Amino acid sequence: MITMTRDLDIPGSQSTPAIQSSWPAGRLTMQGDSYPENSYELFDQVVEWVRRFLDDEERPLHLSLGLVYLNTSSVKAMMDIFDLLEEAHGNGREVAVEWYYDPRNERIAELADEFREDCSYPFAITPATTPA
Repeated sequence: MITMTRDLDIPGSQSTPAIQSSWPAGRLTMQGDSYPENSYELFDQVVEWVRRFLDDEERPLHLSLGLVYLNTSSVKAMMDIFDLLEEAHGNGREVAVEWYYDPRNERIAELADEFREDCSYPFAITPATTPA
């Protein structure tokens, strides 16, 4: 059986995050603002990638996030992704999230912390360092 391992490489825009995945590395990265006109169109493929990776692989999955702003439908999509990770973690899978945020944007750190409260897997919220 041949497993489809198509990676995501979705360029960011003013209202959508840049999204890249690496199947071989077990990594999903999202950076930028997320208030797309149709968040389901954007995030369905991300949720499906995560689901497929967790179903097809035994390796760890790591999410690296640099999300700056999320609208309500983007928050819902992220909750769906975090729920998949929680289920996998409950089944013994190694999963982790690292959310980098601008220290001047306390609001996104608070949102990340709200997500983390519902997760039992490693979920780090880290101030991003910017070069001087």
